[in-house]
Amino acid sequence: CGRPNAPGALRSPGLSASRQRRSTQRAPRQPPPAPAQTPRERTAATRDLAERSLPHSADRPEEKMDWSTLQTILGGVNKHSTSIGKIWLTVLFIFRIMILVVAAKEVWGDEQADFICNTLQPGCKNVCYDHYFPISHIRLWALQLIFVSTPALLVAMHVAYRRHEKKRKFIKGEIKSEFKDIEEIKTQKVRIEGSLWWTYTSSIFFRVIFEAVFMYVFYIMYDGFSMQRLVKCNAWPCPNTVDCFVSRPTEKTVFTVFMIAVSGICILLNVTELCYLLIRYCSGKSKKPV
Repeated sequence: CGRPNAPGALRSPGLSASRQRRSTQRAPRQPPPAPAQTPRERTAATRDLAERSLPHSADRPEEKMDWSTLQTILGGVNKHSTSIGKIWLTVLFIFRIMILVVAAKEVWGDEQADFICNTLQPGCKNVCYDHYFPISHIRLWALQLIFVSTPALLVAMHVAYRRHEKKRKFIKGEIKSEFKDIEEIKTQKVRIEGSLWWTYTSSIFFRVIFEAVFMYVFYIMYDGFSMQRLVKCNAWPCPNTVDCFVSRPTEKTVFTVFMIAVSGICILLNVTELCYLLIRYCSGKSKKPV
């Protein structure tokens, strides 16, 4: 009869292999649970996820918008403007449109996202932001540029109408002795006289009015031209008076003062050009090219 295996006896090879297989088939250890996120971290993570889900800047329609069409149209008006009017167009494109497109959009890009209030009450942050910034600075300046440029577009339309009439008369043979061909009509400088003088002068007058009105609206809407670092809000549904902090207040103040100063320069140029045209008209020289 056989004896029972001693404690130090050799184990069966099949038994050790099966134990090895069972040990390798054990489930891996689960990683420790991640620490709980704070409300601020959850908000930042949600904002990052939303930004990653948006299309790239090249695919967004607002990033594709430019002012090339307006520049082309006003460039045609520049040929028929006075010397002061040409300076005004230069200031408009270089110190207003280019600054607005290139720099100002970057400064105000995080306007609402980084408007932080010391409360977690739902809706309180949005209400406070709408109270202190009813219209974005960028959109208000863009609207101002559209209104200021519209009178110049009326001058361009009047010039185009005059050229169309000259082409029609040239084709009929009424003014064939004055021009060689139609191309000469296109390149001829239109004189600021007659009804065009009234259109041009009226456009300058309305430009001054629009500039002044927008500067006044800007001052009333934002309570001055400086950006506050801290604003206090007690509008519903805020539980009490909360403190809200504006991002990049100093940089935004610098840009605001710069844009307002350029608007003042444009008003000064328009008033100077208007006085120049009135003096020329009163002195009987408005029929000459200016």
